[in-house]
Amino acid sequence: MPQLVDGEWVRTDVAASEMKDGAFHREPTRFRNWITADGRPGPDGQPARRAEAGRYRLFVSYLCPWASRTIAMRVLKGLEGIVSLAVADPVLGDDGWAYREPADAGTRVGRIRYHHQLYTASDPTYTGKVSVPVLWDMQEGSIVNNESAEIIRILNTAFDRLSGNRLDFYPASLRKEIERWNEPIYTRVNNGVYRAGFAKTQAAYDEAVAALFDMLDELESHLSTHRYLAGEYLTEADLRLFVTLVRFDAAYYGAFKCNIRRIEDYPSLSGHLREIYQWPGIRESVRIDEIKRGYYSLRNVNPTGIVPAGPAIDFDRPHDRDRLPGRGVFGAGSMFP
Repeated sequence: MPQLVDGEWVRTDVAASEMKDGAFHREPTRFRNWITADGRPGPDGQPARRAEAGRYRLFVSYLCPWASRTIAMRVLKGLEGIVSLAVADPVLGDDGWAYREPADAGTRVGRIRYHHQLYTASDPTYTGKVSVPVLWDMQEGSIVNNESAEIIRILNTAFDRLSGNRLDFYPASLRKEIERWNEPIYTRVNNGVYRAGFAKTQAAYDEAVAALFDMLDELESHLSTHRYLAGEYLTEADLRLFVTLVRFDAAYYGAFKCNIRRIEDYPSLSGHLREIYQWPGIRESVRIDEIKRGYYSLRNVNPTGIVPAGPAIDFDRPHDRDRLPGRGVFGAGSMFP
């Protein structure tokens, strides 16, 4: 993927900086500050800014699963009127993520056309990958955080005083179980599809796709007896899995050669996927047409650029997950929705 080098935009081979011996290795994110209700440091002592309505903006693309985590959390936490949204085009061109209409980045930066402008505004000598999502400070004109796993936790708690929304997707009592699932899901599923799709050797592909489907088999077994990953409550672990599952049959199965089985072939995984999709606000965070157009436009995995007509997927079919014990979201007081 094109990237910044000392603040200059350089057009390089797709994911070239993240390849080693034919295998894909994701570059770590580097903007890792926090937002808290009163501006006190984050949970691990990170520098933090104060939560304020209208001050922050999420820059995302509906193509990207990492960005979709944050879009979904923003909706579930009722932050639409507190944290604004700017959406990039799903097709990555020579200039990286781009905005069809210039996006407002606040008075200090003004309107931007290219996502990399956020990075150079924050660090004029930045070198590295330019990714979505970005949690942006409109007042200071700088990136707060570009790590999706941390952004969803910021959104989960920082703005509760302003929104009045007390739903908790990372409750203290379930954190050990949530973390038990987060790491293998990230390594073998969320990032696993990319390791398979971007592999440049047979050995790297074989290793990635085997680990992916071993993990999907394990998840299918667990979800056959548990409504949600951490038990009776929907948590961030379910959302982190959902964003890959919802893209799988439409994009990863074909474009990334993750084609041993479809998610539709797993009764429990596909039911879990449909239940979350049907939660209020979640279906609006999924744009299958943009997902297909974006992935199939990656010429390193689909040289022709042809976007397939199918598959036809009905995420609104009954899911039958209510046969298992479940209490919705921690802090809701009752089943939600």
